[in-house]
Amino acid sequence: MIKTICVFCGSNSGYNKIYVDTTKLFAKEIVKNNLTLVYGGGKVGIMGTLSDTIMDNSGKVIGVIPEFLNNMDLGNKNITEMKVVPDMHIRKKTMYEISDCFVALPGGIGTFEEITEILTWKQLNIHNKPCALLNINGFFDNYVNFLQKSADEGFMKQIHVDNLIVEKDYAKLIDRLKTAQDKQESKFI
Repeated sequence: MIKTICVFCGSNSGYNKIYVDTTKLFAKEIVKNNLTLVYGGGKVGIMGTLSDTIMDNSGKVIGVIPEFLNNMDLGNKNITEMKVVPDMHIRKKTMYEISDCFVALPGGIGTFEEITEILTWKQLNIHNKPCALLNINGFFDNYVNFLQKSADEGFMKQIHVDNLIVEKDYAKLIDRLKTAQDKQESKFI
């Protein structure tokens, strides 16, 4: 049963208003499903929009932020709980440990790195937690194509591409996470 949802997302908001608008709708869906958000702890960009919207709708939010970002006053003080950790590596490990599933919203290189690392851990059978992309405005199309190219060229198994949930509808995403039945298989071809 999914109780906590880890969301990786941008510390910027992007140029197209659809990213912020859809993030707000997804945040309300998280609250509606009585899930606790686990996220990077920021108060800016999509991160801030997500956490603020959940808090404004009486939800629960756990932020995990490294000391150096917290010292730059980038942490959101208006959340349920903030975990300040020594560095980025401990941040990801902590987020992983307290989360039941993972979703990436649009973001930059940090967001891509976070979802890619959690997918790598899944491929290595470190976990079998559902992983998803909320593909707002086709944002992740090229990423998904890249993963498919990797499978087509024999660098990863198709099952590991297929286990990644890619959904453009924020309202359907949580149901897909709840019913995910991923197949575990060795990484090696």
